[in-house]
Amino acid sequence: MRTKYLCLGIESTAHTFGASVVSSDGRILSNVKHTYTTKSMGIVPSKLAEHHLSHWYDVITKALKQANTSIKDIKLISYSRSPGIGHALRIGAFIARTIAKKYGKALVGVNHCIAHLEIGNLTTQATDPVLLYCSGVNTQVIAYTSHRYRIFGETLDIGIGNLLDSVARDMGLGFPGGPKIEQLAKLSNRYIELPYSVKGMDVSFGGLLTNIRQKLRSGKYKNEDIAFSLQETSFAMLIEVAERAMAHLNKSQLLLGGGVACNKRLQEMAKIMCKQRNARCFIPPDQYLVDNAAMIAHLGILMHNAGHNLEPIEADIDPYERVDDVIVDWKH
Repeated sequence: MRTKYLCLGIESTAHTFGASVVSSDGRILSNVKHTYTTKSMGIVPSKLAEHHLSHWYDVITKALKQANTSIKDIKLISYSRSPGIGHALRIGAFIARTIAKKYGKALVGVNHCIAHLEIGNLTTQATDPVLLYCSGVNTQVIAYTSHRYRIFGETLDIGIGNLLDSVARDMGLGFPGGPKIEQLAKLSNRYIELPYSVKGMDVSFGGLLTNIRQKLRSGKYKNEDIAFSLQETSFAMLIEVAERAMAHLNKSQLLLGGGVACNKRLQEMAKIMCKQRNARCFIPPDQYLVDNAAMIAHLGILMHNAGHNLEPIEADIDPYERVDDVIVDWKH
């Protein structure tokens, strides 16, 4: 029987710097974050790095305090090594290396996308789901088969989160824009016809964004009508490819992941589709849908138990690593 231990997870792939203490028996003891925001533009990488450098110490200190523990009681440090924004990933990796070296802790680097799936499994009753992963850059349909998490469909251009953020920015709503688009959409039920682009198992949002920008420049449409139509069109595309993957793989579980999955309209559409298929829809709590460090710690524990460990000098980053690049040897 393996002795229980604590892992400190560090998340820094994009706008969020997070820290979390998770026990090897699956208990999430803390989950703290600080998020980079702007009033009128998107992410500026240099400013993002400054944000993470300014807040990492307080975030980690709060996570340890919330978990009622100290760094000496931590056995493992887990950090997000891929994929993500290079400026942000480097800050997290540097901090993880420094802590591991100074205090003699075990160290592991994890794939952020896979962490979304594994925290979903931990916090729901999902056992063998298709993951509809909807975040800023990543929009993918993922499922486990043959010792890897395979991508069965994805965006061919921009991610769903980037689409929503871009439209919000064009409307002058600031960053992050997804929640603001959701609130704006609630003010309308008027659908404006927009491009619907599903290509096999993949989706494309570029033409949709161009069309919306043309409509915004024309001044003929209300922002709330555009927001409503944007959600209805883009989310229908996502649900279509997710359902097609479930049929192809003969799976009866859908798991939502990523920050955009906090959107209540997307959740509603996913539940309707699953009900029609006699399938189950699993939705983790919002704090585990958005970027968070608990998922980094949990996946770190799974990988550490499977023998994945790094020396501090080996703790690198890979901004472009795909989900299916990772051999999943912690599942049986």
